[in-house]
Amino acid sequence: MSVSVQSVVDRVQITLQDTTGVRWPVTSELVLWVNDAQREIALFKPDASAKNTTVTLVAGTKQSIPNDGNRLLRVVRNMSAAVDGTGARAVRIVDREVLDAQSPTWHDPLVTGDAAHSATVKHYIYDDTNPINFYVYPGVTGSAFVEIIYSANPVSVTQSDNLDIPDIYGNAVVNYVLYSAYMKDAEYAGNSQRAANHYQLFMSSITGKSQIDAVTNPNTDLMSAAPRMATQ
Repeated sequence: MSVSVQSVVDRVQITLQDTTGVRWPVTSELVLWVNDAQREIALFKPDASAKNTTVTLVAGTKQSIPNDGNRLLRVVRNMSAAVDGTGARAVRIVDREVLDAQSPTWHDPLVTGDAAHSATVKHYIYDDTNPINFYVYPGVTGSAFVEIIYSANPVSVTQSDNLDIPDIYGNAVVNYVLYSAYMKDAEYAGNSQRAANHYQLFMSSITGKSQIDAVTNPNTDLMSAAPRMATQ
């Protein structure tokens, strides 16, 4: 990330015609709204703050993402160690209802057979109503590690920092800060509409990015090729 908070502040102040920060103080307002913008972007576009990391699994089936995370995005593979490990068996997502029907005792640490708890994970289960936790199959006995992709809470930045989200979201941050600034004076004629306009621009940036991501996603080509590949 190379877009500085100061560059965002400069653009906002020029638009507000308040380059000295008299009406909208930089530290106590503009920078706070920059951090609000980062969190809003991570809420609407969790992949904007995506991180890859290796997590050490705890004994059993229920697992959690790191403390700085707000949502699991994917479990990728087993790893040989927590730090500088090598990749091992891939991990695939499965439907919990199917797994519960086929192996209803899979959470039991004393279960035998294919569901017997071990140090290698084959599948994971994710429920979007519980985004910071996930379950692994088979359950873990100890010394197990997996690589995950998760959405992290953006780090709070100061005026001297760079944004903690990708540069492509710089314009969205500017519009969110302008929205917040005009909302402060929404009782004045025109400012309420200005605030609404900038919030609409902010949301358009986020939703537009989602649409572009869907079109340019490499998996789109994979899905369109799947039927042809299946016949070969």
